[in-house]
Amino acid sequence: MTPHVVFTTAIEADLVEVLVQTHPDFDFTYPGHLLPAPRYPAEHRYPEFESLSSDDQQEWEALLASADILFDFGPAPLRPQLADRPRLRWIQASSSGVGALVERIGLASRPKPMVTTASGVHAGPIAEFVILAMLWFTKNGPLLQQRQREHRWQRLALNELAGTTAAIVGLGRVGGTIAAKCRALGMETVGFGRRPRSDADASGTGSYLTIESLDEWLPRADFVVLCLPDTASTSRLFDAARLARLAPTSVLINVGRGTAVDEPALIEALQAGRLAGAALDVVAKEPLDPGSPLWDMPQVLITPHSINKVPAENGRIIEIFDDNLTRFSEGKPLRNQLDKQAGY
Repeated sequence: MTPHVVFTTAIEADLVEVLVQTHPDFDFTYPGHLLPAPRYPAEHRYPEFESLSSDDQQEWEALLASADILFDFGPAPLRPQLADRPRLRWIQASSSGVGALVERIGLASRPKPMVTTASGVHAGPIAEFVILAMLWFTKNGPLLQQRQREHRWQRLALNELAGTTAAIVGLGRVGGTIAAKCRALGMETVGFGRRPRSDADASGTGSYLTIESLDEWLPRADFVVLCLPDTASTSRLFDAARLARLAPTSVLINVGRGTAVDEPALIEALQAGRLAGAALDVVAKEPLDPGSPLWDMPQVLITPHSINKVPAENGRIIEIFDDNLTRFSEGKPLRNQLDKQAGY
């Protein structure tokens, strides 16, 4: 039987056509009439199932029942059924951090379907933002903006990144790419992860330590960069006690998941001056509450979970999907397979 591939989020038509032409041994369905149009490049927005007509809902049910392979997870109300669909063998996600979703919809304890991620696709854009954030605080961007608004020309000396130290917590592809860019700028980097490994395997960091060594090292860090997934072991890893170990001159940068930080404790530390600043692409509950004090703090840089998004993203995801379709046909292991138990 020809494997049936169903897209459940939007992708450019030319990218779909590449797959159709390259893989004639697959049957592709791109239900464009059922998919909401992206509001910005590379947005993967799921259908609002409850607002669809009964005919469209039934069409989604039929598509998912006939699929051997899904691109993304489909409408939210139907996801808990994915583990029980006998034909479904594999889901290719459009993002990297899908472990919590897989757990939530009941796939973590089931061998099928396997899940592959977009790991690696977003590493470059995220790393560029981290460097931007580091420069923003090192060059005192808030003060420069304030003086510009005041039409105030007053010379001053600014610090430099060279010679500063970054602790990178979570050393997957994103963390490794950040470390490499930091070292290219003359920074000292140390990576922290869950499993022991040698420095040679530490993806560009100057040294590598396990999470157990984090507390003793934190007071030395000028920047602490969080690249952590959303798992039980990372939830509030940076609680009030751990935040208190940071030097008052240090900056916290979170580009992983907002659940890794005790947000009230972070706000308190910033308000009390026990932390020089924070750059947050993610927060504990998204979107960030309009009443949150974080919005109005000059020492906080906020981006709306968007630093991974670039116009070229979909092409890079489809490159992974393309390769994995070939591997699937040949019975070879797929790239970026999610470890369902670890969550990443």
